[in-house]
Amino acid sequence: MNAKLNRKTAIKKVLPTAFGYIGIGIAFGIVSKAAGLSALQAGLMSLIAYGGSAQFIIVSMLLVHSPIISIITAAFLVNSRMILMSLVTAKYFKNDSMLHNILIGSLLTDESFALAMNKLNYTNNKLNFAWFDTANWFAYFVWFFSSVLGALVGNFIENPTNLGIDFALVAMFIGLLYLQMISDKSLKLSLQLLVVVATFILVYLGLIFIPSNLLIIIITLLGCAVGMVLKHVFF
Repeated sequence: MNAKLNRKTAIKKVLPTAFGYIGIGIAFGIVSKAAGLSALQAGLMSLIAYGGSAQFIIVSMLLVHSPIISIITAAFLVNSRMILMSLVTAKYFKNDSMLHNILIGSLLTDESFALAMNKLNYTNNKLNFAWFDTANWFAYFVWFFSSVLGALVGNFIENPTNLGIDFALVAMFIGLLYLQMISDKSLKLSLQLLVVVATFILVYLGLIFIPSNLLIIIITLLGCAVGMVLKHVFF
């Protein structure tokens, strides 16, 4: 990764991440097809809802005929972590227009957020609209086309887990985490490893005591708190 913040560089850097989108997008399309949705419906959901885990939840809840208010609430809770991410990225676009900020926030994903945080290590803690916007739009359309493709081939793949494509998103996040840890020289590696281990422990305990639709947002907040305490007390 380099210090350039232009659209061409953004495409180059988001391209490896796109393979994770393709895998999980196809898996979503297959699941959608199995739930009775058409390729058009799966594609429209990806364009409108645009939230990987939330879309899987929506499809599963539609399958069991859950009330619409329950579906909306569940999707909101699962994607509420984006509020925290948007708050973090907003400070880099204080001098941009309202439209630019809306576009960045609306198309922000876990992956583009992770790429941006990693990019800061090479740009003297700066981001710009052209770079971030390109990364977001590229991911958006890759996710859309992958969802449609998955729905189209859904009749030929009954169980996507047999192919391991359900692990694509996890593998992508592991790669992004590794790149962040080795490139961020502002934090000691030992501190970063401690936060990772602490997060694993929190997730394990959270799976026991916290409802699944609240797990991500609660563990995110607790993980941030633990990291802050470790940094200021022990490092």
